[in-house]
Amino acid sequence: MNSLEASIRNTKSRGEVNALRQKGQVPAILYGGTEENQKISLSKKQVKNLIDQENFLSNIIGLKIDGKDISVLPREVSYDTLSDEPTHIDFLRIVKGAKIVIEIPVRFINNEKSPGLKKGGVLNIVRRKIELKCATENVPNELVVDLEGLEIGTSIKISSISLPENVKPTIQGRDFVIATVAAPTVFKEPEKPAEEVAAEGEEGAAEGVEGAEGTTGESAAKEGGEKAPEGEKGKEEQKKEQKAPAEKK
Repeated sequence: MNSLEASIRNTKSRGEVNALRQKGQVPAILYGGTEENQKISLSKKQVKNLIDQENFLSNIIGLKIDGKDISVLPREVSYDTLSDEPTHIDFLRIVKGAKIVIEIPVRFINNEKSPGLKKGGVLNIVRRKIELKCATENVPNELVVDLEGLEIGTSIKISSISLPENVKPTIQGRDFVIATVAAPTVFKEPEKPAEEVAAEGEEGAAEGVEGAEGTTGESAAKEGGEKAPEGEKGKEEQKKEQKAPAEKK
């Protein structure tokens, strides 16, 4: 269990609270149980070290106030909108037998031992946190899902997780899915729209017509070149025919 040193504060105005923050302290409130709410303050440095750890809001913390140890559960943290520094924390006293509703994070282990993931399958996480109803003294830090031996197509449901005694999900009446081992996704090139296909067909037809015209022109030129000698030969024959009668005279 993590622990924090806390001091009782007697601030009565916003100015006094801001002055406390400028000294590197985070104001907080302690509530719950039969005792009255208590104003306290904590070292910002210690608080940030715990907040940076995973599952801060689901971990029971031991507060040391004037030599007295109190088990508490962080319920809400307020942050500065510009600096993102913690500005206030609400702590709930742990009272035996008291019930609370709390979101607990889910952690997946043994990914490398899942045959489905080894084959290229994908872990599709449906719920990263599960809302539970439990006693304040029996709050689990996390819910663990073991992926060892899971094949593609497997659905991991809430019934497959071992919950502590007297801890129940707030969703009742159905065995809801937490994650699945899905088949690998295969990229498929999207089909071209009909308009685009038609346009490509028209371009191909136009290119075919241009090619045909070019061939016709070349053939005509070639034929013209071959017939030229025949034309010259005809002229010579005509001259001979014209000269023939003159020789008879």
